[in-house]
Amino acid sequence: MKKLLIAAFLIGGLITSCAPITKDSQPTASIEPNGIDVHTYSNTKEIRTVHLHLDLDVNFENHTIYGIARHEMNPHTCDTAVFDIKGLAINKVTLGKEKSKEKETEYVIGEDDELLGQSLAVKITKDTKYINIYYQTTEKTEALDWLEPSLTAGKKHPYMYTQGQAILTRSWIPLQDTPMNRISYSADVKVPAGLLAIMSASNPEKKSANGMYHFEMKQRIPAYLIALAVGDMEYTSLGDNCGVYSEPELVEACEYEFADLSKMIEAAESIYGEYRWDQYDLVILPYSFPFGGMENPRLTFANPTIIAGDRSMTSVIAHELAHSWSGNLVTNATWNDFWLNEGFTVYFENRIMEKLYGKESADILALIEFQDLESELDRMKDSDHPEDSQLKLQLDLRSPDDGMTDIPYIKGAFFLRTLEAAVGREKFDVFLKGYFDAHAFKTITTEDFVAYLNKELLKPNSISFNTKEWIYETGLPDNCVTLKSDRLDKMKNLAGRVNKGENVFIGSLANAKRSDFISQEWQTFIRGLEPTISNETMNRIDDQFKFSTEGNPALKSDWFHLAVKSGNKKLRPEAAAYLKKIGRRWYIESIYQACRDSEDPDDLVWGKSVFTEAQKNYHFVSKNTIQEILYE
Repeated sequence: MKKLLIAAFLIGGLITSCAPITKDSQPTASIEPNGIDVHTYSNTKEIRTVHLHLDLDVNFENHTIYGIARHEMNPHTCDTAVFDIKGLAINKVTLGKEKSKEKETEYVIGEDDELLGQSLAVKITKDTKYINIYYQTTEKTEALDWLEPSLTAGKKHPYMYTQGQAILTRSWIPLQDTPMNRISYSADVKVPAGLLAIMSASNPEKKSANGMYHFEMKQRIPAYLIALAVGDMEYTSLGDNCGVYSEPELVEACEYEFADLSKMIEAAESIYGEYRWDQYDLVILPYSFPFGGMENPRLTFANPTIIAGDRSMTSVIAHELAHSWSGNLVTNATWNDFWLNEGFTVYFENRIMEKLYGKESADILALIEFQDLESELDRMKDSDHPEDSQLKLQLDLRSPDDGMTDIPYIKGAFFLRTLEAAVGREKFDVFLKGYFDAHAFKTITTEDFVAYLNKELLKPNSISFNTKEWIYETGLPDNCVTLKSDRLDKMKNLAGRVNKGENVFIGSLANAKRSDFISQEWQTFIRGLEPTISNETMNRIDDQFKFSTEGNPALKSDWFHLAVKSGNKKLRPEAAAYLKKIGRRWYIESIYQACRDSEDPDDLVWGKSVFTEAQKNYHFVSKNTIQEILYE
């Protein structure tokens, strides 16, 4: 990133006006064209896309998307429009709406930056309304995951999906890749016959005979929410305005696991108002997907690890649904304001779960998250960036992915919980509903939120609150609300007895089964075990409860993490099989991190050998994270 700043100063500093393209000079597009978002080259302060139409041909034979990005621009006085690209081959750029009347124009591609990619500066006139960029993806395109049939549930057909958050959409579409600019979009997509294409837009429920599909997203969204998936899928309706896409082999499991989806939507609407995206569907992607879920509007992308068989992981869906209000409806203006997206969503997710399953269940989920937060805060104290424990991030010259920790998610949610406790739930709900309504389909900064909070909630109710400490200081303030669960306390005590050498699984627990406790109770038990646990004790527990072979993916993640930390090499075959199958970043990175941190050098050797084989099954997002853990 240093190279980027040096280049900017060599051309005379950060320039905020549109610069003309000449044959003798590079375009001088500002790194901060709008003065706020440092993760885009685009000059959205001067000229913005208002609607994007995509003509796409998805070629599985050479793993390439051939596309035309047709940008409709707002009224302007510019002679240059700047877009973001990364890993794309630009074939030509034309101006004009009608294909027969398009005219080619000059363009300049800027110097490549490892993080941001390149600027694409297009010569236009003040009358230019339509800009058409002809392009194709390359092997350097990071957003796309091309999967061979062997990596799918059916093992017969290939699969492809995109993942754009945070700044990867520019690697499969040339556009102004900043959350500050919301656009509507449409698309015509060609895929091989026999496969279904779906997007974060209006979607078909059946395959077309010729592989041609048309999509419309009329509501305006930020670029990172444009998404596409192509594969052998079927649609299962779960209500009047919701359903799930999956491979045929997963239809029955999905129908059971997500049976409460319609109830979740009703619960969410009863708390914070109308769902404004018409349809809410899920698509269950292959295991390589790097997240539990991604809130692409109208179509949540989800990892099959949430299919636990007992609906214990459905809080992920509540989370992604909640994004329909926080994140998708009201969007963080920059990636430094990411907590406005995730903190509100985690809070809202928990309210949905409480509405459906009661306060005890919701508190258990929140306490598991709080355990993650405490671990994250401990880690950050001695890290290179202790300031990352602030809600308002400082990601200049850094990847937005660096900010995707438990801080914006869980600290952000507990900030809102603490506010709720200070003012009362009734007043807080009125405030949040008003917040969503006032900022619907807009992007805001942290400072915008603080001003709104003071004006609409704190001052009218004469409440003094340590807002600045929560948002701009590290760590967790002393007034953070506390939660308690007798069920989780019992599991902590059980783990404590094991740590003292007691064989707790005798007597009344001699015939205990894994199904006797919910996943979150077992997570608390496993996380309470010390790394000094003997191999004999750990193996005895595994023989009884079969965490390594039959546990759901969340339990396996914690169990294999403990196995590495405790030096239990007997479980390596099961751990290796898990790491080669699961691409969900949050589930695998702690295991690889334990290999890196281990005092036994053989653990790092083993971790690297597993990763060498497993990385072909990971999306770029997970692959890049693990690469940094093991080799940097």
